[in-house]
Amino acid sequence: MAAAPATLPDPDAPAAPGMPEVVDQVALARLYGEPLFAMPTDLYIPPDALEVFLEAFEGPLDLLLYLIRKQNFNILDIPMAGVTRQYLVYVDEIRSRNLELAAEYLLMAAMLIEIKSRMLLPPRKTAGGEEAEDPRAELVRRLLEYEQMKAAAFRLNEVPQVGRDVLRAQVYIEQSLQPRFPDVDVVDLQEAWRDIVKRARLVQHHKITREELSVREHMSIVLRKLQGRKFVEFEHLFDVSRGMQVLIVTFIAMLELAKETLIEVTQAEAFAPIYVRLAYSPA
Repeated sequence: MAAAPATLPDPDAPAAPGMPEVVDQVALARLYGEPLFAMPTDLYIPPDALEVFLEAFEGPLDLLLYLIRKQNFNILDIPMAGVTRQYLVYVDEIRSRNLELAAEYLLMAAMLIEIKSRMLLPPRKTAGGEEAEDPRAELVRRLLEYEQMKAAAFRLNEVPQVGRDVLRAQVYIEQSLQPRFPDVDVVDLQEAWRDIVKRARLVQHHKITREELSVREHMSIVLRKLQGRKFVEFEHLFDVSRGMQVLIVTFIAMLELAKETLIEVTQAEAFAPIYVRLAYSPA
């Protein structure tokens, strides 16, 4: 959009309708470094400042195919007069604005005019007596090939594309470097082994076994030892070779026998030997 340079209004002139009054000499904007206290009333907008192109073509063949399909012309029997006229109208429009873009369109326009001129001449027969090829044949062939390529491009465009329709998943894996451990000397291994052996000697294992001992059974053993004997010395009733467990159970058996008054424990005097005998029971 082009605009003519705006002139500064008179500060004493009244403000434009609908615009705010100057408050405390604060400018609405700055134009070329000068304060602007009101919107300019002489803005000029050229008629061609805004253009809307409803159709965009990718080249001369695209435009020509558009004109043919838009009016439902038979592509094998193109009415060259009408198509050429409409084509030249479009070329005149783009030549007035972009000469570089119009160059390739002008080349196609020359081809259309040539085909139209050849169709006005009477047909000539070839040396073999055959009829000459239709002047439009080459153009039709190019249009058909272009239409096929355009349809193929449209189908390819419908295929999902990476970056447009889908995104490639990216996973970043941090790979750590292979650690390099320092070399171990023989002396270090010896010291480590000595430390292990030293700690192993501090650990002692004590295995505990469990033996089923019956107090009633040892009570019977004590009674059998006393049977038929008048007195038996206390220490002779214990079998030291069988271990502490047997000694404890034998002692408990003697206490039970004494509790049930089946045996008597006697001593002649202080510090004298202790004797055990069966309890006396009158006949």
